[in-house]
Amino acid sequence: MIRTKTLDGQDITFEPDHFAQGGMKNVHWVEGKRAVIGFYRTKPDQQGMERLQAIVGPHRNSILQGAGGETLAKLFRWPEAIVDWNGTIGVVVPVFDSHFFFEHGSFDNDRLRIKGKEKEGKWFASAHNRTTFLDSREAGDWLGYLKICLRLARSVRRLHASGLAHSDLSYKNVLVDPKTGDACIIDIDGLVVPDKFPPEVVGTPDFVAPEVVATQHLPITDPRRKLPSMQTDLHALATLIYMYLLLRHPLKGRKVHDIEDSARDDALSMGKQALFIEHPADTSNRVNTEYARDSELPWADTDKMPMSLCGPLISDMFNKAFVDGLHDPTKRPRADDWERALVYTADMLLPCANKSCTGKWFVFDNTQDPTCPFCQTRYGQEVPILNLYSSRGESFRPDNYRITVYDGIGLYAWHANRFKSPNERLSHADRKRLAYFQKHEGQWYMVNEGLGGMRNVVEKTDIGIGESIVLTDGAQILLDPENGGRLIQVQLTSGEATQPS
Repeated sequence: MIRTKTLDGQDITFEPDHFAQGGMKNVHWVEGKRAVIGFYRTKPDQQGMERLQAIVGPHRNSILQGAGGETLAKLFRWPEAIVDWNGTIGVVVPVFDSHFFFEHGSFDNDRLRIKGKEKEGKWFASAHNRTTFLDSREAGDWLGYLKICLRLARSVRRLHASGLAHSDLSYKNVLVDPKTGDACIIDIDGLVVPDKFPPEVVGTPDFVAPEVVATQHLPITDPRRKLPSMQTDLHALATLIYMYLLLRHPLKGRKVHDIEDSARDDALSMGKQALFIEHPADTSNRVNTEYARDSELPWADTDKMPMSLCGPLISDMFNKAFVDGLHDPTKRPRADDWERALVYTADMLLPCANKSCTGKWFVFDNTQDPTCPFCQTRYGQEVPILNLYSSRGESFRPDNYRITVYDGIGLYAWHANRFKSPNERLSHADRKRLAYFQKHEGQWYMVNEGLGGMRNVVEKTDIGIGESIVLTDGAQILLDPENGGRLIQVQLTSGEATQPS
C-alpha cells in the first residue's frame, strides 16, 4: 500500500497497481475500497489543475453542502480531493453504490461476463442490447426508466443552476439501475465553466449536438466553431431520455446523405442535416423497419411504438427538443422543463393488468378503454382522474396536471400545493403521504391522512384527518386552503375537464 496526502492535507492510502483503465486515467483502490483514485496518464496543465481545484472545492461545496445536498450526493460521483503522487495527478472519487453493479449480468448465465461490473447506460438504451444481451432480471420496467430520466433531468438542472456544463453527457458517463430507478452521473472532472474552463472533449458520438458536429472541422479558435455548453447538454439530455423511454435513437432513420462516404453521411445525419425520426411534417427519416433486426422490434417501428406512448407532456418536450430546438439551441427545453414534465407524467401512469408485461406501467391515454402499449392488454376497469387546479388569489386556475387513480396510490405535499416540488429541496416532513385511494365494493374512496384543510367544495363539508370521501364524477375537493393550495376535480370518464366553480 502507498501512503500519501491529498493536496488539502488529508492522509490517504491506496493500492500501487491499478485495477481498471479509463480513457484518460488509471484507477486504483483506496484502502478499504471506500473510494478510488483515478491517476491521469497525462498530467493536467495549469488550467486543468485550476479546473480540478474548483471542482473539488467551491463547486462541490455549493452543490453537495447546500440545500438538498444529501439527495444530490446520490446523483453524482463527485471528486472529493486531489492527489499529487510523485508528479502524477489523481482525483479521489467515492465508490458507486452496490446497486449500480450487475447482480445477474448478461444472458445465458452471464456469457458476456459483466456480472459485478458497472451498469453503464448503453446496456439499457437500445432494444437490441436490452433484449438480446441482458439477463431479464436486470431490465427493470418502464416506471424505472421514467425515474432514471427524472433523476438525470434533476442532475443537469442542478449543474446548470451553478453555471456548470457536463460537456460529455452520454450513456457512457451515466450509471443507471432500472430496478430502483436510480441514476448517477460520473466523470465530473471535465466540467465546463463558461468563459473560465473550456471543454476538454467534444463529446460522445450519438449525443453530440448538431451544431457541434456541423462545425467540428473548424479550428478550435474559429469563432464559428461550436463547443460543448449548457445548450449542448440539453440536446444530450433529450437524447438520453428518448433512448431510455423508446429504445431507439431520435436521429437515426432511413435517410442517407452520402451513399459513398459513410463518415460524411454520419456527420451530416448527426449535424447539419439532422432530422428527427418522428418529425410531424417531414417523414423522410422514419426508420425503415424492413432492415431492422428482430431484436429491435417493435421499438424501431415508430408507427407501433410512437413517442405518444410517453404521454402528451413528454411528447411535446421531444418535439421542442428535436424539431424546434434541433438546429436552434435557444429553443431546447431546459432541464427543469424536463423535470416537471417527467414528474407530471409519473402521475398519469397505470399498472398493467398483465403480470407478464415487460413494461408493467403505461401512461393513461385519455380514452374510455386504456390499453397497455407494451403488451396490448386492456386495463379493463374504470379510471378516476383528478384534474388539479391551484389558487391564484380569489380563483383557481388549471395547472395542466392530472393524476390517474389506482388502488393504493397516494397524494403528497407537492400534489396539495403548487409551491412545493418533489426535488432535492423537499423537506423530510413533506415526503410523508397525506392521502391515499382505495376501491371498496365497487366504489373509489379517498382517505385523508394528513391534510388539515381538506374540504368537499360541492357539499361544503370538511373532511377530517382519518375520514374518507367517495369519488363521484364532478366532485371538487380542496386539498389545501393556503396560497398555492390545490383543488381537485374528479372525472370518472375520459372527457374534457370543466372549470370548477
